[in-house]
Amino acid sequence: MLKAVKFGGSSLADAHQFQKVRDIILADPARRFVVPSAPGRRHDGDDKITDLLYATQRLAAAGEPIDETFGKIFARYTGIRSELGLSTDIESALAKVKKDILGGASADYAASRGEYLNGLLLADYLGYEFVDPARFILFDEGGRFLPEETNDRGAFLKTVERAVVPGFYGAKPDGSIHTFSRGGSDITGAIVARAIEADVYENWTDVSGFLMADPRIVHNPAPIRTVTYSELRELAYMGATVLHEESIFPVRQACIPINVRNTNKPEEDGTMIVHEAEDYTAHCAITGIAGKKGFTVINIEKDQMNTEVGFACRVLQVLAKHGVSIEHMPTGIDTLSVIVSGSSLPPEKRDTVINEIMLTCEPDSVEIHDDIALIAVVGRGMINRVGTSARIFTALSSDGVNIRMIDQGSSEMNIIIGVEEAQFAAAVNAIYYAFQY
Repeated sequence: MLKAVKFGGSSLADAHQFQKVRDIILADPARRFVVPSAPGRRHDGDDKITDLLYATQRLAAAGEPIDETFGKIFARYTGIRSELGLSTDIESALAKVKKDILGGASADYAASRGEYLNGLLLADYLGYEFVDPARFILFDEGGRFLPEETNDRGAFLKTVERAVVPGFYGAKPDGSIHTFSRGGSDITGAIVARAIEADVYENWTDVSGFLMADPRIVHNPAPIRTVTYSELRELAYMGATVLHEESIFPVRQACIPINVRNTNKPEEDGTMIVHEAEDYTAHCAITGIAGKKGFTVINIEKDQMNTEVGFACRVLQVLAKHGVSIEHMPTGIDTLSVIVSGSSLPPEKRDTVINEIMLTCEPDSVEIHDDIALIAVVGRGMINRVGTSARIFTALSSDGVNIRMIDQGSSEMNIIIGVEEAQFAAAVNAIYYAFQY
């Protein structure tokens, strides 16, 4: 058994958290490759190291003093080193970072040093080899990640016994540092897992995996023990995020399962994300519920629309011309509804878009409805299971929720429901509790 393990910023926020992480790693000899994030917040009102590094670079670029801001970074790392009793020469590494930032280093370079410095400390603490990801995580000149070249270059990791590989960054062809988007240490962990051909990629954070619903909406929702990549993609689209979305692809391609676990509750199994689910039985018809607000619906009506070739195409061409991307498009014989993000269709753009649809498509009417929420009900257990939709709609009706839209994917693995934003929480709760008995 071989594991790549990634620890988030909250998991490595201070010396006490470092001790928890070491105990977790040493408890399983298979945890041979470790990917750390930069230190996160220790408490409310605290600073994330990455934010401080970005701020330091901005100050330096503006020609303003950086000593106060960089002093917080210096104190954080030297404090962790001292509390852990390490001999790491972190002062020299910090001095180089400060010098580079004052010398005009990029924002990407500055931000990446949070993981770099934390990696130096963790490698010393564990007695593992330190491997700089700039050696093998590759981007092209424009900053586009190169997955296959990275995997080929990273093959040398198979010859390393145990290593700490900082997350979040790699290098361009000229050697300059380039970062992933925020949260990109998840991606690094997946890249390392693929490169070493790990049996499992463990992602340790401050939550015990995924829950069936948002705990801010549903009280104490049940955990999701096993979820497929496909189900996760559907839930993530609606905002159910624990992992950086792009981190799924390197391990999905290699069919490596991801185990999301809680650093503060290592005894809990967390959530296992698997490629396929043949080996697990869905005990509930649904795996999870997720939703988002802020959608707008464009309702278009025209008599015998279904017989008019190219009608929908012309509508979409108008929206594309004005930079409006669609989310869903349920249709009827004489109606077409286009769901878009409300922010993509602000008031100042609406008259232009409606008038152009009227001129181009000659519909009988065009109406716009704001403040729509979409709810995704997702689960492999719904496939070929009779009565799932009926349970959903009965639950919503019993709670007085008016359904504005229904859209089911061809895979039968998800049902999208549109409701008024004012009824969003009631709808999520109604659906959740309909499947708990």
